[in-house]
Amino acid sequence: MPPSAEPSLSRRERQILDVVYARGRASAAEVVADLPDAPSKTAVRTFLRILEEKGHVVHSEEGRTYVYRPSRPQKRAGAGAFRRVLDVFFGGSLEEAVAAHLGESAADLDDAQLKRLAGLIREARRTRQNERARA
Repeated sequence: MPPSAEPSLSRRERQILDVVYARGRASAAEVVADLPDAPSKTAVRTFLRILEEKGHVVHSEEGRTYVYRPSRPQKRAGAGAFRRVLDVFFGGSLEEAVAAHLGESAADLDDAQLKRLAGLIREARRTRQNERARA
């Protein structure tokens, strides 16, 4: 199944996929080492095989060890994950998500980060105005 089909993942499958993305590539033993309350290495191998069948990872062999890596670039997968968070927790509203985040952590942003966010908003406005002008 192609990864773009976005099959649903269990909590444990997501945890394992997160480890693979964080490391860039990982064996079952490395996944076990990075997971809290990890299942057995055999169970992790089974989950990795399922993730491969679903199109989320691919493997190569290094000696007798299977090493797994994500099948999609991290940014692309992150965009899909972010979309799911928006849909599930914020009714699809980016504004609500940003407001919730800034309400909790605005003090943690430095001037450069705030300036970048303001620039992104200006660019979004320009893009919207250009699209309206063409319509």
